Amino acid sequence: MELKTTDFVGQTLKREGTVAAVFLASWCPFCRRFKPAVEAGANGSGTVWASVDISDYDNELWNVFNLDIVPTVIVFKDGRSVWRRDGVPGQGLSEDVIKEAIGEMKSLG
Repeated sequence: MELKTTDFVGQTLKREGTVAAVFLASWCPFCRRFKPAVEAGANGSGTVWASVDISDYDNELWNVFNLDIVPTVIVFKDGRSVWRRDGVPGQGLSEDVIKEAIGEMKSLG
């Protein structure tokens, strides 16, 4: 699933339930490596994942979520942010973050 800026009202996601949003940029080599890992790791996990393309530096979500680096994963429960992992400069995110997020999502129900 893909989310757009219009799917958010400030820091609230306009969707009920638990969703992991992966903030990505097309120009980021770490995002290009991480996205297929997310798709593979989330597939069959029973959790809902969405990508948010923030390739444009003018995208307001950079400021709304204080994003300094991509990829970043934020888990939302009933629209509110409850868990977050930001990429590491020069490294991005490891596949372990996917497992952490899935565990967090399952604990939230």
